[in-house]
Amino acid sequence: MQKLFSHLGLLPLADWLALAGFFLAWVGYAQFAKRRAQQKGSLLAITNQVRRRWMMQVTYREVRVIDGVVVQSLASSPSFFASTTILILGGLLAALGASDKASELVQELPFAATTTNLVFDLKLVLLTAIFIYAFFRFTWSMRQYTFGALLVASAPESEQYERDGLDRDSFADRAGRVVGMAAETFNDGLRAYYLAFAAIAWFFSPWAMVAATVGVIYILYQREFHSEVLDVLREAVRH
Repeated sequence: MQKLFSHLGLLPLADWLALAGFFLAWVGYAQFAKRRAQQKGSLLAITNQVRRRWMMQVTYREVRVIDGVVVQSLASSPSFFASTTILILGGLLAALGASDKASELVQELPFAATTTNLVFDLKLVLLTAIFIYAFFRFTWSMRQYTFGALLVASAPESEQYERDGLDRDSFADRAGRVVGMAAETFNDGLRAYYLAFAAIAWFFSPWAMVAATVGVIYILYQREFHSEVLDVLREAVRH
């Protein structure tokens, strides 16, 4: 018990509260967005309807080159972010290896909090953990897009659906769901990137981290549920 309290004493109470609020906001918003999407519809939910419509059109097309190109184009985004995340992780690990100099450099910034090297390392570890999570989400999204491409490539020819009595809706549901899961996983990685900016604010003060976390969650909410592009997509789905 004494060891536990000694470890808790490494950070002031305000820092612990800010860190706990950061993770609660992240997990809480993810759960809220998932439930809200089922009730009202989010950017991801609406685009999933578009993906399902796209996969239905695949069953009517004789030449599906354009569909393969679209899947490849969609997979390029998580591929780019995965590569970028590797570079960021390399920089963070280098900073951890030279934390003394990095800490001195950060503390020279205006309004930056003065902390021990151990606390500074903890902040770097938090950022490293966030980007590791983002890397795994981006790479899993890439693989899911590959599975979606396989489904498109293996789809029966258009006339087979009518000749053999195959179910177009079943294929559209399955293929659209796979591509939708790839987009959802990519969205998780992007959300981690957004929240990494809130974690960076911790270098200035725990209250700056709290304010940045609230700001990032607000931006995510606005973009997922109240953006102009969402209104346009809703209209497109209705017609």
